Amino acid sequence: MEALTYARVHEHLGKLKLKRVATVLDRVAEDAAKGEIPYVEFLDKLLEEEVATRLTRTVEMRTKLARFPFIKTMDRFDFKFQPSIDERLVRELATLRFIANAENVIFLGPPGVGKTHLAIALGLAAIAQGQHVYFLSAGELTNLLSEQMPARLAALCKPKLLIIDEMGYLPFDRPAANFLFQLVGRRYERGSIMLTSNKTYGEWGDIFSDQVLAAAILDRLLHHSVTISIRGESYRLKDKRKGGVFQAEEVRAKT
Repeated sequence: MEALTYARVHEHLGKLKLKRVATVLDRVAEDAAKGEIPYVEFLDKLLEEEVATRLTRTVEMRTKLARFPFIKTMDRFDFKFQPSIDERLVRELATLRFIANAENVIFLGPPGVGKTHLAIALGLAAIAQGQHVYFLSAGELTNLLSEQMPARLAALCKPKLLIIDEMGYLPFDRPAANFLFQLVGRRYERGSIMLTSNKTYGEWGDIFSDQVLAAAILDRLLHHSVTISIRGESYRLKDKRKGGVFQAEEVRAKT
């Protein structure tokens, strides 16, 4: 490649902001020359590098914007430790058809059984497929109430998947409960909600101190939804159980 042409190609790549193509141009061009690769295939390889790099950057950016408290992937979940979970159903959710259908997913179970892990893992899978995801705890949701409530509500309706974690750990006052009701109603059949809770549906009236409002929220939330109930021990405490910590405490309590 002539020096003048080479310089002009890099100038064009700079103007088009094809940074990855500029980086790999020499290597791909050399491989193409050695293998006598057709021009179209050469161009395809260059563009493939650029697309892959941009996709990686996009995933990284959307993962940061999602505000996950930590990163947990599906391959790190120990399904053997929680045999009550239908692994096939969770794998089916990972296809993300529920997002395409604007369906909701609810994980129910006691603390430590993997509800948040699975929610984040599915959120990451959605981001990898180009979806916008936002994560917040139920406590954070109640703190969003302010004079800008319409704007807050509009913002939480934008992501294709909204994850609300730890529903039931803290009670909702009337304004917060009404806000959640509006949010669920606005997203109904438009965007998916994924929710984790340590309370059964029968206990949701206690969360909102209003059985009628709880029923109205559940009516919209559960109409198009999948519920996964997890019954098992805390994964976070499994090592302590193996080490006999809880057995020792139980013995001391009896003496």
